[in-house]
Amino acid sequence: FIDLLDGEESSICDLIKSLSPDIVVNTVALQSVDDCELNHKIADRLHVESTKEIAAACLESSSKLIHFSSNFVFDGKKGCYREDDLCNPISYYGKTRLEAEKIVLDSSLNNVILRTTVIYGWHKNSKFTNFVLGRLLNGTKLEAFTDQYGNPTHADDLAKCIIKIISSNTSGLFHTVGKTCVNRYEFALDIANTFGLDKSLVIPVTSDQKQQTALRPKNCCLDTTKIKNEIGFEFSDITTGISNLHEQFLKNNQKLI
Repeated sequence: FIDLLDGEESSICDLIKSLSPDIVVNTVALQSVDDCELNHKIADRLHVESTKEIAAACLESSSKLIHFSSNFVFDGKKGCYREDDLCNPISYYGKTRLEAEKIVLDSSLNNVILRTTVIYGWHKNSKFTNFVLGRLLNGTKLEAFTDQYGNPTHADDLAKCIIKIISSNTSGLFHTVGKTCVNRYEFALDIANTFGLDKSLVIPVTSDQKQQTALRPKNCCLDTTKIKNEIGFEFSDITTGISNLHEQFLKNNQKLI
């Protein structure tokens, strides 16, 4: 276990150099957009400084770096963003994620950037789905935004996509998200419907009604045409993804929630 916040560059670099792996997949991020706005030093350390160290170590070890980024590199004014659209982050989270992208791509032409968002699945870190299910199963109301759009992305799809990227020796910048562009309110309703729970407990709210520390892009949905054309991979739509989640829920006897 290596704590990237301890400031010891040698730890992560030495590990990569000693192992000389063919592939390094970097999923490190400070997940809370608001925390990034309040703690610039931590955001810089996790998103920028550690990325520099990992990218340099990968270059020295001739390791391919697959780096996760975010749709928050865009301002959300357009929607359906392609990889060549202009980036204009409106939060410190987005700014540091964009800076990390540049580091990775400048380090080696062999590297890969995967922009993704709202990753969910049968796991304790599936924050939004676990939040929604936890509330609905307890008969508790929850609020969900109607004016913040993204592409919920099934974690299993991301794993399969990475395997295909590795096997095809693909490199470059790609959008890797689910097929369906929805707001959080719609996502929550889809979960309630699939699980047979009371959807009247889901309360629609707007960004103006709920104060958040960091600005959020309104429509940051991404276009996945490039990754489909490059490796022939298609991500699941939201109906398929939530159905899979429901199957896992029943199979595991509701143990996760």
